Amino acid sequence: MKTVRICFLWHMHQPYYTDPVAGSASMPWVRLHATKAYFDMAWLAERFPTVRATFNLTPSLLIQLKELAAGSVQDLFLEHTKRPAAELTTAERAFLLRHFFAANWSTMVRPYPRFHELLVKRGADVKGEDLERLARQFTTQELLDLQIWHNLAWFGYGMVARYPRVKALRVKDRGFTEEDKREVLALQHQAITEIIPYYRRLAEAGQIELTTSPFYHPILPLLIDTDIARRPRPETPLPQRLQAPADAEAQIQKAVALHTELFGTPPLGLWPSEGSVCPEMVPILRRAGFRWMATDEDVLAHSLNGWHREAALYQPYAVGIPGDRIAVFFRDRKISDAVGFVYSKNAAEAAIEDFVRRIHGIAQQAPGDHLLIPIILDGENPWEHYHDGGEQFLSGLYGRIAEGSTRWSDGVQVIADTISHALDNVPPAATLEHLHSGSWINADFKIWLGHPEDNRAWDLLRETRARLVEVTGPLPSDHTRGAWEELYAAEGSDWWWWFGDDFETDYREEFDRLFRVHLRNVFTRAGMPAPEFLNEPLVRVREPHLARKPIGLLLPTIDGLVSDFFEWRGAGTINPAPPLGAMWKAHPLLTYIGFGFSMDALFLRLDPDEEMLAGQTNMEAELHLETAEAAHKLVFSLTGPEPSVFRLYSASPGQTFSEINRYHTICRRKVIELAAPFKDLHLQAGQEFKLSVVVTQNGLEVERYPRHHPVTLTVPDRDFEAHMWKV
Repeated sequence: MKTVRICFLWHMHQPYYTDPVAGSASMPWVRLHATKAYFDMAWLAERFPTVRATFNLTPSLLIQLKELAAGSVQDLFLEHTKRPAAELTTAERAFLLRHFFAANWSTMVRPYPRFHELLVKRGADVKGEDLERLARQFTTQELLDLQIWHNLAWFGYGMVARYPRVKALRVKDRGFTEEDKREVLALQHQAITEIIPYYRRLAEAGQIELTTSPFYHPILPLLIDTDIARRPRPETPLPQRLQAPADAEAQIQKAVALHTELFGTPPLGLWPSEGSVCPEMVPILRRAGFRWMATDEDVLAHSLNGWHREAALYQPYAVGIPGDRIAVFFRDRKISDAVGFVYSKNAAEAAIEDFVRRIHGIAQQAPGDHLLIPIILDGENPWEHYHDGGEQFLSGLYGRIAEGSTRWSDGVQVIADTISHALDNVPPAATLEHLHSGSWINADFKIWLGHPEDNRAWDLLRETRARLVEVTGPLPSDHTRGAWEELYAAEGSDWWWWFGDDFETDYREEFDRLFRVHLRNVFTRAGMPAPEFLNEPLVRVREPHLARKPIGLLLPTIDGLVSDFFEWRGAGTINPAPPLGAMWKAHPLLTYIGFGFSMDALFLRLDPDEEMLAGQTNMEAELHLETAEAAHKLVFSLTGPEPSVFRLYSASPGQTFSEINRYHTICRRKVIELAAPFKDLHLQAGQEFKLSVVVTQNGLEVERYPRHHPVTLTVPDRDFEAHMWKV
């Protein structure tokens, strides 16, 4: 019988938001996630004792949980929550309106009538708004309800099950009292104090494995030598060279020490920050006692001379020199990304069936009788995108695995195992002669080095470290420890995640400030004045555009070619790869999405990324059009033979889609172009409609553009171009 070991590794991490000099934190995410993912995932694991998994709890997260549990640090959001609503100043009221809706609106605001009502009153976009003026329109009771919902919405299914009072407060919905608020915060603090003991208890029972990352989550290869960034990308612009292997070793040794203190035993496994690896790390990890580390499958593909995914991926490898080796696991990116990005958009049962289908396919295609499938992903952020926090999907999936082989393939035994236990049973049979230097994102380090903002930050870190090294000798040991601790915190990768133009958040400026705060604190702790350049922001403010509306009428030739520059000039566009947030997934399947219209027809142009589509099957593109009276979708194949037809489906509100007609006005050569007559879509001049593009695979939604809200358009009338000319 073939044995398939599914090795989940749930990575839980937050950057170090605490300013030790000020004794406060600016961001609330450790506290809020404590009542959601951190508690939920342990509670769910406890319910399925035969489904063993690995949890990676980073040291920077753990020390903040300790600080919050002890009450030694309060974040700014908590301070604004505790303030009696009747005593809030105008500025504090404005702070609530600006920040207390910072959650996934679809899954964590709209389901709660009062919370959604307050959002509607505030408005979806308050950038540029006079928040203090707006705040005066909110009553004391509304602000008190907002203070409570900002915290209550983050309570996950585990907390609801454990503490019935949480459900009662949600049912109450509005008209909360200050006593209700104290109760919510007490329950929140209870969760925070339980997290570390909860995971330790599960680990001691042998149900889960606990692993770690470098202490403040630095990119170890770049800390060892920033020039390593050129190994995967020789063209990368470099900052002034920083070589700090001693810091890399300190980040590892400190992580092991804290983990051992909190959980009673040293960790055997390491998830390197962002899956970043290089050969120079191996002896550092061996000296610290690690048996294994993990990274992404793309790193394996670049480490081997020849790459056959199914034959190569589902086994551990040894790296290092004889007598000084550790094992390396490479995550299955496709399944990991499906859990992190795809399944939240679909019904739980359909997602589970897709997961099972993928495991079945691996069991059939991969050689050998003992397969290890590492499924490694963010263990906290994905669940905000599931309508129920992921409870139905994870409970159903864990339940399916717990049933054993009866619901899987004949002749296949499926086990969910910890990585160390799997390694005991399936040790490395092959050694990598070459370990590629790269991360889990594109197998390189572009996210953290190369952009002018990134490189300027590396220069500031290098200069600060050099100054600290100069004065370390004469400093008292306690001052030395404090200054070095601040430097280590500044080495965390999270600051660089938001530098440059790769990702986007409303809090970019705050991450920039926190990075520079840690550097300033190095000087403060060392008894030196902080240089003025540390007061200068690194990031520039920018507004990402997700979609642009058409500015002129189009009349493209539907031939699958961009016949000339002007053919699609004036088209509306949807950015297929908008700046993302705390999570990341592989490149989008489309590189360009254009749309527009003549007076009689709607046009769509898609530019597929042929490299991303290679090897994919059963993928379709859907152009969704919605009005108040009906919904339509135009559907055609993205994989397989070139589409010669697209299908029109329509549905009345609340009804299922039915196929209405088929059209041949579509062509795919260099690009995909199609045209659909407005009359068949029942769209008339001046009528408003909403447009979005969806990609499905095997019936599951895998991508949606724009990600959150469709583009709102108006069918052109005779004055359209004249109006656009004036605009």
